[in-house]
Amino acid sequence: MTKKIIFLLFVLGVTTIQAQNAKSLLDEVSSKVRSYSNIVISFKYAINNPAENVSQETRGDVTLQGNKYLLNLMGTKQIYDGKKIHIIIPEDEEINISSQSEDDDASVTPSKMLTFYEDGYTYKMDIVQNVNGRKIQYVKLIPIDSKSDLKEILLGIDKQTKHIYKMIQKQNNGTNVTITVNSFKTNQPLSKTLFVFDESKYGNYYINRLD
Repeated sequence: MTKKIIFLLFVLGVTTIQAQNAKSLLDEVSSKVRSYSNIVISFKYAINNPAENVSQETRGDVTLQGNKYLLNLMGTKQIYDGKKIHIIIPEDEEINISSQSEDDDASVTPSKMLTFYEDGYTYKMDIVQNVNGRKIQYVKLIPIDSKSDLKEILLGIDKQTKHIYKMIQKQNNGTNVTITVNSFKTNQPLSKTLFVFDESKYGNYYINRLD
């Protein structure tokens, strides 16, 4: 019995240290992200679900400045000016405009893609991978909410730059979403109107104002 107790205490100690190390690393990432005036990321987006015969891969890019963002993904453009989100769909010549609260913890937005993990997860260190000479430390995040659609998230962090390199979302329905960063640029010269929606550019589009 004594040996079992000692073993359990040892495992608990190791788990606690892993969680502390993971939190320390994530805190470094958050601090680094917040030190930049803006971030421009190009990435590969892949979604896979063998059971549903779903396998798709595409590329996208996002520009982040504070809580504002411009996202290009899967043929659509999203502009968030800090108050309203504008989803532009060229294929349908349609634009959907709605309000979006950045204070809503349940709202997962591109502006939170580098800091979403700060609340609502437990975490621990996972494997380290060598990617073209870069050491990528993975952290496993598990949602605290037992009703979450997410099973777990693996966050790959470049140990040298403290930038996020890869994010793998594993959902309970068997769907895996992987985002791999191809380029990560910071403090870029941006147009003052980059996050401003100009309705005059879309004269032929149907504009759907949802609120």
